[in-house]
Amino acid sequence: MKYLTDRTDLTVLKIGGSIITERSSQTPKALPGEINRIAGEIAGMAVEAANKGNLIVVHGAGSFGHPLAREYRLTEQFDMEGVIETHRSVRKLNNMVVDALNRAGVPAVPVHPFSSFLLDNGRISEMFGAHISVMLERGMVPVLHGDVVMDATRGAAVLSGDQVVPYIAQKLGAESIGIASVTDGVLDDKGHTVPVITPASFDEVKIHIGGSSHTDVTGGMLGKVTELVDLADRSGISSRIFNASIPGNVRAFLDGATVGTLIQKDK
Repeated sequence: MKYLTDRTDLTVLKIGGSIITERSSQTPKALPGEINRIAGEIAGMAVEAANKGNLIVVHGAGSFGHPLAREYRLTEQFDMEGVIETHRSVRKLNNMVVDALNRAGVPAVPVHPFSSFLLDNGRISEMFGAHISVMLERGMVPVLHGDVVMDATRGAAVLSGDQVVPYIAQKLGAESIGIASVTDGVLDDKGHTVPVITPASFDEVKIHIGGSSHTDVTGGMLGKVTELVDLADRSGISSRIFNASIPGNVRAFLDGATVGTLIQKDK
């Protein structure tokens, strides 16, 4: 079955692990209040959007994934126990997010990258996505997440939601991407939000973009922006990075408001 790439108005929304978990914790610790709040903000628009097959949610692993990946050194070696334990942990967080969305009225269903993606040397080489197209056709909201995934070269590797988002957006022909983070977009050296980043301006601003202050095996903010700038350059798909810790911002993005930093192709 071919992917449905002619869908209009498909939005991919990525919820950062730093929003829904206590990222400084070295053991899995969810933030149920934030999960429920964001689910409620998604619900108003998502129910209508889902009926048109227009929404995919991806969330980060936060403290359910990064500390375990680091403990088992999954960025350096294959460790079978580490693969199993890390995947089991991130599935628990995914269950919490899916359950919260359904309680809010969003017809959310889990999609685990462990059984949907194959990597080669840390990069996505294959994705089984036909089932996601059928989910969208039937009015469901697929919910993916950061995971540990089998890798043809390394045995297994960490797959960040920040790599999943641009890949699936291009594969399924998304119109827009939202990255719900803990900062007011991408910040410059004075702490001000950079309104627009393009491939041409990226070199100028990236020296001010930091990683994560917490345990993060996926590259932090710089990793996010690099993936999205590359996507804009290759496919023309625009993205917004915005602060989801401010109540109402997730809904504002879904409603088309100008929030955070816009990443787009050079004009």
